[in-house]
Amino acid sequence: MTQTNEFWHSIKSKISENQGGKPIKLWFEPTILMDIQNNEDGSLSFYLGVPTELHKYWISQNILMLIHDEIAKIYTHKFNIEFIITGGQTKSDEEVKVQELHQKNFIEPKFTPQTQTPKNILTKSEQLNSNYSFSSFVVGRNNEFAHAACHSVAENPSTKNYNPLFICGPTGMGKTHLINAVGNHVFKNQTNYKICYVSAERFLNECITAIRKNEMHKFRSKYRDHSNMLLMDDIQILGRTEAVQEEFFHTLNEYLETNRQVVVASDRMPRDIKGLEDRIRTRLEWGLIADIQMPDMETRVAILRYKAELNRMNLTKEVIHHLARISKRSIRELEGNLNKIRIYSELNRVPINLSLCERVLASHKEKDNIDIEDIQKMACDHFNIRLNDLKSKSRLKPIVLARQVSMYLIKKHLDRSLVDIGQSFGGKDHTTVLNAVRKIQNQHTTNSELSKDIEDLEQRIHNITGV
Repeated sequence: MTQTNEFWHSIKSKISENQGGKPIKLWFEPTILMDIQNNEDGSLSFYLGVPTELHKYWISQNILMLIHDEIAKIYTHKFNIEFIITGGQTKSDEEVKVQELHQKNFIEPKFTPQTQTPKNILTKSEQLNSNYSFSSFVVGRNNEFAHAACHSVAENPSTKNYNPLFICGPTGMGKTHLINAVGNHVFKNQTNYKICYVSAERFLNECITAIRKNEMHKFRSKYRDHSNMLLMDDIQILGRTEAVQEEFFHTLNEYLETNRQVVVASDRMPRDIKGLEDRIRTRLEWGLIADIQMPDMETRVAILRYKAELNRMNLTKEVIHHLARISKRSIRELEGNLNKIRIYSELNRVPINLSLCERVLASHKEKDNIDIEDIQKMACDHFNIRLNDLKSKSRLKPIVLARQVSMYLIKKHLDRSLVDIGQSFGGKDHTTVLNAVRKIQNQHTTNSELSKDIEDLEQRIHNITGV
């Protein structure tokens, strides 16, 4: 074992020398060589012990090939590298127990439905909103397909062609309402059903906490073993966190393989979620994708009438149509403006009329045109970046793309001067703007992904301007 320790110390020293810095010390230094085994085919297996899943992930993504190359300089045999999670253990090779070496062979038990459960159980990390039901969801041309798909799943969970069900649409369009409506309907009407409802952010945070505390078995059991249905909102954030995608993939797989229903919601299609692994993307596309579009004028009017009736507000036709005209971005904006005039009316004890609406919502005056910042914010939301980054000097590829698309759309739809556009992006030179516009124009017809990005953004512009 002394030779083994010297060998591994030599490997670590060479890699640390070539890749110096804090990341190496933090993620690679705790690694130990636990064993070297001969396989039946004549190859060797090097078992590396790492404290946590995060250490394994960092090494796999950053220096695994370097480790392989350094070992290959000494061992001419065919070999492979395996990881074992030690939970922070740094014992010597002699102290490593046999069962720890074979943890990789441990297989978690498959989910077995419990037929003796006396009533439904809501196994939820986050509370379902009881106000979100199918009866309180206003159906229009923009969302009728998504509503029908969700209702069908709620009536008959785990239907093959509807599993998983992927609800897609811009922010504030009613995705959370529908996913809660599914859970509430199933909870009330299905016998012996267990439901897990969680946001992707909560799933991500719990996963990272479990990794840090070495409690992944509890995390996996919570999300894989105790529910018949998984409801997850805002899964687009998983595209930012590759380490957590591994757990989501296996969780999703577990549900699909055991014929349990999965319903997820996102503000973009699976193919448009940046950073999402292909194996997750393809599984999300296996089932049914139901998208929600921006509500048209007719749907906005219907929503306002329903909400006004619900809140016992007596609104004139002129007030409803004015609110519908100035609230084009989302249903949340629509409801927010309605609540604003309701509260103002109640506090000041004045009736709601058109004059009051125009005065209280002066900052939301009807806009047939949009400005530069409107398009910039749309692009930031679509490409999942910050407005400050869009206006910065950053040359990161995602930011550059969002910036160039923004400049192209501003020039096309607002016809502002190149100088004005450049000033709106942190003082960029007019030639930078010109080059960006020309580049997007040239790639628009040949790059299908870029074409889809522009199509989605122009649809949002259309819903505001009406042209």
